[in-house]
Amino acid sequence: MNTKLKCLLLDDELPGLTYLKMLCEQIPEVEIVKTFNNPQKLLTDIPDLEFDLLISDIEMPGMDGLHLAEMLSNKMVIFCTAYKDYAADAFNIDAVDYITKPVKLERLQKAISKALERFEKPDTAKKFIQLNTDKGKTLLYFNQIQYIKTAVSDSRDKTVLLADGSFLNLKNVKFDTLLNELPEPDFCRINKKEIIAVKAIKFFNHNEIVLHHVEENHKNTTLILSETYRSDFLKKVKL
Repeated sequence: MNTKLKCLLLDDELPGLTYLKMLCEQIPEVEIVKTFNNPQKLLTDIPDLEFDLLISDIEMPGMDGLHLAEMLSNKMVIFCTAYKDYAADAFNIDAVDYITKPVKLERLQKAISKALERFEKPDTAKKFIQLNTDKGKTLLYFNQIQYIKTAVSDSRDKTVLLADGSFLNLKNVKFDTLLNELPEPDFCRINKKEIIAVKAIKFFNHNEIVLHHVEENHKNTTLILSETYRSDFLKKVKL
């Protein structure tokens, strides 16, 4: 593969930055443009830099890596951090990958391969599906979906929770039809009555999934992970 990703490295701890640079130098597809140990300095320099990918720590003085990534429009980000708690937030902002320290070369190579695949694949993927609702036709954008469940009023209908907290009632549509249209890596069926967006997950165990969404009782939405769909779900969320 001849493609090289122009890459910025960011870690506020110099030993970690030096180690990350050493690993990247062993990956032929990576061209290191510049290294930083201060996120504010990186932001200052960005207008003068040409790059495709940022490999960044998350917890840093002054500005965390998540907020920094949100400010980098159309740039890919891989997070390398000692903390596992930020994984859901990282994927909410469409990070390429999330690596927990200590970073191993093989794991970093896997993340770089994901970045290359995204870099070389034009973004022509379908972003929405047209469906009937109780109020007429709608364009349901995939990135707005948190979860889909069987409607209480009629099992032929489906209720969708959207990112803004509102609900949409889809008329006479089957789960199989929805799953055929939804981007396969981003959605997963978890029981007979529910599909969730992977990015909506806050916590999970073998029996339950807790979403970021907070209900009127001030508790997070909790869904059942059934045995039938557990194996597929665990494969999908495995980093």
